[in-house]
Amino acid sequence: MARNLMSDEEWAFFERFILAVRAPNGRKPTNHRLVLDGIFWIARTGAPWRDLPEEFGKWSSVYRQFRRWTLAGLWEDIMETLNQSGAVPDAL
Repeated sequence: MARNLMSDEEWAFFERFILAVRAPNGRKPTNHRLVLDGIFWIARTGAPWRDLPEEFGKWSSVYRQFRRWTLAGLWEDIMETLNQSGAVPDAL
């Protein structure tokens, strides 16, 4: 059983960013929600990628997707939107 999975409301927020950077390549789509949960698990724990629990998928696949999203500017877009929304008390 996966730990600390995001709520449906949280996923609804992140999903629009992920769909915006998705590049069609003919491959079967990944479970992006589970991948994002895995990335957040790494961020919360500070664990090395190789220690990612198998319930999130192969660590190397999760890392590869994290890297793709990083290169696409996904994290900056999310942070900018959160800062502009006023959803958090202080700028992130």
